[in-house]
Amino acid sequence: MNRRMLFAGAAALPAGLALPAAAQPQPVGPTRYRTVKVEGLDIFYREAGPADAPALLLLHGYPTSSHMFRDLMPRLAHRWRVVAPDFPGFGFSSSPDRAGFAYTFDRLARVIEGFTGAVNLARYALYVIDYGAPVGFRLAVAHPERVTGLVVQNGNAYEEGLQAFWDPIRAYWAAPGDPARREALRPITQRDATIWQYTNGVPDTSLVSPDAWTHDQARLDRPGNAEIQLDLFLDYRSNPPLYPAWQAAFRQHRWPTLITWGQNDVIFPPAGAEPYRRDLPVEGFHMFDTGHFALETHAAEIAPLIDGFLAKHVVR
Repeated sequence: MNRRMLFAGAAALPAGLALPAAAQPQPVGPTRYRTVKVEGLDIFYREAGPADAPALLLLHGYPTSSHMFRDLMPRLAHRWRVVAPDFPGFGFSSSPDRAGFAYTFDRLARVIEGFTGAVNLARYALYVIDYGAPVGFRLAVAHPERVTGLVVQNGNAYEEGLQAFWDPIRAYWAAPGDPARREALRPITQRDATIWQYTNGVPDTSLVSPDAWTHDQARLDRPGNAEIQLDLFLDYRSNPPLYPAWQAAFRQHRWPTLITWGQNDVIFPPAGAEPYRRDLPVEGFHMFDTGHFALETHAAEIAPLIDGFLAKHVVR
């Protein structure tokens, strides 16, 4: 077999040597890397798929960025417009000084709302995880007519989902002026904690690429970024009081919902996934034997679930 045949794929194999169905490659598409101005900030984003296709807006968590969707996006690009921005202070987006920019979830949501206008996302399904949940649910409540469906992966909207991991963060909420309580959270911004978030609860950690935590930590280690993250740890207290309003919106608008969850996550455990069934038409509820960042180990399994979900519920 010559070199050209070797790399040309299944179509170049001699007759009778076609790959078995299970080994056929999934359709994939290229990802593009762009930046757009929103409120004077450079908002970096990844985009894949046809520009005129139904859209899926992917909102990342802490401490990562759109980088967390790198394995998922090409698998959906064959028929969906898949768009993943980096929040201010994360990834490759601007990280303005906290003296002039309030790092709150309200502000992040306002910037992402502006982002959707800047990239012509008039309607979209939402994929939310971790911090992406309070940002995305703010968008959904403000503009329910824009949302075509929800994909929720280890993102919280219920008190049941805030368990023991949150105790030291709750202590900071209770005494925000206490510098000792702020300092007690600083290790969460450091390398060991970042690695732990990727590997805790993962049965086979050899499946988790060190590229992920190395990328994240490089951004966290920028001068002043740890303070930004500590500000956001404090402002997370603004989210639980909004849970009743989000839940009311779930019941009112009945967005079709897909749950894909890392069942071994202690940050947002499965107890936070179950309540979505009370308020939303959850048509797929999938627990994976992995940790917080389920896409690191299960992107190949999650992608077809999302593809089928969008095909059923998202129309042009």
